[in-house]
Amino acid sequence: MQIKMQPMGAYQTNCYIVTIDGKDFIIDPGMGATEWVLQNAKNPVAILNTHGHFDHVWSNAELKERLKVPIYAPEGDLFMLESDPLGQGTPASHADYAVKGDETLEIAGEKIRYRHFPGHTPGCSVIEIGDNWFSGDFLFQQSIGRWDFPASSGEEMLKSLQKAQQIEGNYTIYPGHGPATTLKAEQKVMPYWIEQVRRSL
Repeated sequence: MQIKMQPMGAYQTNCYIVTIDGKDFIIDPGMGATEWVLQNAKNPVAILNTHGHFDHVWSNAELKERLKVPIYAPEGDLFMLESDPLGQGTPASHADYAVKGDETLEIAGEKIRYRHFPGHTPGCSVIEIGDNWFSGDFLFQQSIGRWDFPASSGEEMLKSLQKAQQIEGNYTIYPGHGPATTLKAEQKVMPYWIEQVRRSL
């Protein structure tokens, strides 16, 4: 497996290309991602969204049109792809497959697992490929996603952190912003964030 990463746009949102046996999976193509993806994805098979915020899905529609590949996105965030709720002028896109909660998919013969961790958004998910987590805006290095946006939920974020705390095994985490980390490292600071979220409720 090969992982390429490039921060995109004003928010430096990490776009990833994961290559498995010559097949390229594009994760969270944000603002200005199209040309980089076209240059680096030689055999694209799917666009995968961790959640629906504009800086993670901005180039969905353009890449789908150029590459003729399906978009997979969490069911709870489809309205964000289609209606631009934060008013950023995001080009509308349509998911070909609505991922329902915790769901394991087979895409182009490869196992892609969505782990649902709502809170930052209703559909916020980690995309698990092998021993790697593409965590979107759920987990960052020493931090977590905001839970004060429209459609965010502190109650759901609390449950998601408690759920993530219980997961065994070590995964390399490739977040939506900033450098990579590991699940074990982030589990050490989860009690702090659980308390911060709890105090905000």
